[in-house]
Amino acid sequence: MRIDGSMRDLVEAAGSGSIAAVAKREQAARNHLEEIIVAERMHNVLSVMRESVEEGLRPDLRSVTGMVGGQAALLSRHAPNAMGGPVLGRAIARAMAVAECNACMGKIVAAPTAGACGILPASLLTMQEERGYTDAQVVDALFTAAAVGRVIAGRASISGAEGGCQAECGTAAAMTAAALAELQGGTPAMASDACAFAVMNSLGLVCDPVGGLVEVPCVYRNVAGVALALTAADMALAGIVSPLNADEVIDAMKAVGDAMPAGLRETGEGGCAACAGGGARRTRPQA
Repeated sequence: MRIDGSMRDLVEAAGSGSIAAVAKREQAARNHLEEIIVAERMHNVLSVMRESVEEGLRPDLRSVTGMVGGQAALLSRHAPNAMGGPVLGRAIARAMAVAECNACMGKIVAAPTAGACGILPASLLTMQEERGYTDAQVVDALFTAAAVGRVIAGRASISGAEGGCQAECGTAAAMTAAALAELQGGTPAMASDACAFAVMNSLGLVCDPVGGLVEVPCVYRNVAGVALALTAADMALAGIVSPLNADEVIDAMKAVGDAMPAGLRETGEGGCAACAGGGARRTRPQA
């Protein structure tokens, strides 16, 4: 069966198993490969994600414009004192690291896009570090995320130019929330609810890159997307059922994106892109 039609079909196909297993099986069939081969490829994806975190945490990293770079290192140093706790502190630092790696022309995994590349790896790698999940378990979570991303891409959009940043960072948060839910022992239905909560709470987020570059406010939205994914997963894992099913909310994302003015869809003409600061690098004043 195709897994990009609806979350409902995906959950039904998973049954008492997992979305990850369905996604792995479907991808192997689609590409005429053994499941072990597609799993090995996903292990390679995980390796690239780790490398992008390491690269992005370099304190000397800077984009060509100078707008971003080195800020993930600051967040990483602050992580032990983060108000949301050290786990969230480490996760948001990693999210910014991957996003800064992308802005500085480093190698990243589009998850689902380059502009939203930090949310999924940061969340999964931090939970692996915190709870001791194996690489195989994290790879399964990546398959879960991929399946959810395919559904959203099919029903709505993952393009900022088409649907605003809700389609990029919102989708990344939804993919991550579902992946986290399954990684931590949740059912496929819980993963679907986690997806619904993440999409619901990111509706209307515009795409307004300053200077037309994937730097500001993109890297900061990756940071916020991690918190959104974690809280969405926690609501579902706590047993809270979304009052709107995931497919309804994804369809709402499509409608909201279609209604968005062109100036708020990656044209660099509205929102933060139209601010007078215009990309001037602000620095902390000396004490």
